Amino acid sequence: MEPLHCNGSNNYDIYENPNDRMSTFIHLQTISEIFLLFGLPNDIHHPLVGVVDFSKVNLQINDEIKLSADYYSIMFKNYPSNKFKYGRKIIDFQNGSLICMAPNQVIEIDKDEQASENIKGWGLFFHPELIRATSLNDKIKKYSFFSYETSEALHLSEKEKQVLYDCISKINTELEENIDVHSQNIIVSTIELLLNYCSRFYGRQFITRKSSNNSVLVQLEKILTEYYNPDNKQEKGLPTVKHLSDQVHLSPGYLSDLLKKETGKNTQDHIHFYLIEEAKSKLISTNKSVSQIAYALGFDYPQYFNKLFKQKTGKTPIEFRNMN
Repeated sequence: MEPLHCNGSNNYDIYENPNDRMSTFIHLQTISEIFLLFGLPNDIHHPLVGVVDFSKVNLQINDEIKLSADYYSIMFKNYPSNKFKYGRKIIDFQNGSLICMAPNQVIEIDKDEQASENIKGWGLFFHPELIRATSLNDKIKKYSFFSYETSEALHLSEKEKQVLYDCISKINTELEENIDVHSQNIIVSTIELLLNYCSRFYGRQFITRKSSNNSVLVQLEKILTEYYNPDNKQEKGLPTVKHLSDQVHLSPGYLSDLLKKETGKNTQDHIHFYLIEEAKSKLISTNKSVSQIAYALGFDYPQYFNKLFKQKTGKTPIEFRNMN
């Protein structure tokens, strides 16, 4: 894509989307650019972290925009529009929801939303360089909610909203102080505290949505059963986490965390369990060789099948067959 314009008043990169002439793609590289885009004073206190009050935003883009950035974004919004999209999915923020985005993920903002005068909430934006030399750098990828779809946003109770807002207030207060040798440690530790609260609140959400979670478990069982239906002649290889998550319309990260909360096993564990159960049935009920069974299950190499079977059962496929 070629840049549409990039001048003195707009330092961020703006591109025309060749697949959709009605939308504009904007990529932000620095924290100051998010303030510029939102029409806020460019009084950045720290080059690697910033807090935005969405009630003060004045976004001046005339069409739909698709936005990405080189940094992490945590956004809480509360307004009547439901035109906030990510991954082609619409999420209703009417009651207030939190979304977390890793660098280079893309979010879509409808032009009607840009004109809304009722937007409330906050955004925390921090660059990976802020945490590079800290313990949070090693932990950040464990916060799997950064890979969730916006349709899997965290819906917060009033008490939870206040807990997160208190963290944001502490970060903002620290940013407004004169930067000293303690500033980065305090800011980073407060960000980590906020992320830990997000993990706790997502855990609560998995529990409160138990009925819908059970529906997902039923769907997975049906999908895996159909995958190995004898009438299904299509060569597919091994079932993958992405295939299952696509089938139930969830992101891979959200699906794995949901299953872990409900069953103690992630998506890959469920796939392995099903594979081993299928293998056991074939070893007992057929005279096919171990290699034939491995290929039938989708393994490229029988050695990998043997290794996985031994790992999960404590026996080789031949030992299991001979015992039965």
